[in-house]
Amino acid sequence: MKRIAAFVATTLLTSSVAFAGTPKSYQVTGPVLDVKPDMVTIQKGKEKWEIARDKDTKLSGDLKVGAKATIYYQMKAVNIEVKPAAKK
Repeated sequence: MKRIAAFVATTLLTSSVAFAGTPKSYQVTGPVLDVKPDMVTIQKGKEKWEIARDKDTKLSGDLKVGAKATIYYQMKAVNIEVKPAAKK
């Protein structure tokens, strides 16, 4: 019985840690304004969104200017700069 409880606890802990490490996914839909090998520009309302892409970006359909597309993305930190806290 103790062995089963330990197995269940280990499984739950492992799955919760794995789930916590996955960044949230977002999406944006609109007409494509520009297509480059490393970036897609899409119109959302009055805003222009520039979203990077690379060799691992999956593509289905013909991505070209004027097409309506939905881009799924995740936010990723590129650089983190920490400044000292203000003295009280």
